[in-house]
Amino acid sequence: MLRKLLIIHIFSTLYIACYGQSKPLNPETKAYIAKFNAIAVAEMQQYKIPASITLAQGIIESNNGKSPLALDANNHFGIKCQKDWTGDTYLFDDDEENECFRKYKNAEDSYRDHSVFLTTRQRYAELFSLSITDYKGWARGLSQFGYATNPNYPDILIRVIEDYQLYLYDNISEQQQIANNEIKVQPEIAGNNSGEVSEKGPVVFRKAYRMPQPSEFKLIYTSKLGRKVYQNNGIPFVFARKNDTWYDLASEFGIYTFQIYRQNDLQLTDPITEGQIIYLEPKKRQALVKSYIFDRNDSMYAVSQRFGIKLSHLYKYNGLLPGDEPAPGTTILLRK
Repeated sequence: MLRKLLIIHIFSTLYIACYGQSKPLNPETKAYIAKFNAIAVAEMQQYKIPASITLAQGIIESNNGKSPLALDANNHFGIKCQKDWTGDTYLFDDDEENECFRKYKNAEDSYRDHSVFLTTRQRYAELFSLSITDYKGWARGLSQFGYATNPNYPDILIRVIEDYQLYLYDNISEQQQIANNEIKVQPEIAGNNSGEVSEKGPVVFRKAYRMPQPSEFKLIYTSKLGRKVYQNNGIPFVFARKNDTWYDLASEFGIYTFQIYRQNDLQLTDPITEGQIIYLEPKKRQALVKSYIFDRNDSMYAVSQRFGIKLSHLYKYNGLLPGDEPAPGTTILLRK
């Protein structure tokens, strides 16, 4: 803890020295924010912790991602092992020599564990009665309920949030977040074949396309919320319901939001169509069957979902570029 207090003291001193004289903002801090703001917003959407607080804590606790804990253990929030931790560990001198800290596979896991840590500790429960835009209340509450022992911790958090305008992320809409991070939306497929493209946008299902039915697949289990989980090409999946969101699906099955849309060859802005297959694990490089005759109501995306094959591999096997659509009656390859 003494080492952590020293880092925080140095961080605070540098802020006072720099910003009291109106010097430019720290480029390393700006780079950290650019790298992790999307994750912080996604965690906010799911766990109701202000993104500004998460980012400010990450900046301070990890020294802009440059601390030994962040570099060697992907631990951005200084969370120690504690009795309930069963994952990898990292020994680091803090209050005592060789103290046990949690070690993660990547920074995203650290952000998720930070969310779980705050939402599952009773001592932080009162924080969730605050408005998600009340970053000052959250900063003071974290200190009050024991996240850090430095009495200046709330002021340091608030200074970081205000200097870098992190409070803007607490109000940001999903569409604004996508624009800020320059996430590209897939273009609609041009009409180079028969059949109309759905007006729903990048999720390309033709208007006459028949969604696969549950009876065609093996039921493997039912989720705690009563959703039936099926298997296709060895991959668990569910059928999307009306009004499903990526956040809801990720929360129900305990995975990251970005994982669930990426492993379905989609992006956060893509709509979810009722009845479509949503895979809970990554699709395979090839299907169980060798080929398929392309129907006039098919699309390459629909075929990739129907057979559980990555869309990029489907294009590759058939010598096509993203956005290309074969003519009806074409035999397309689903394996090497």
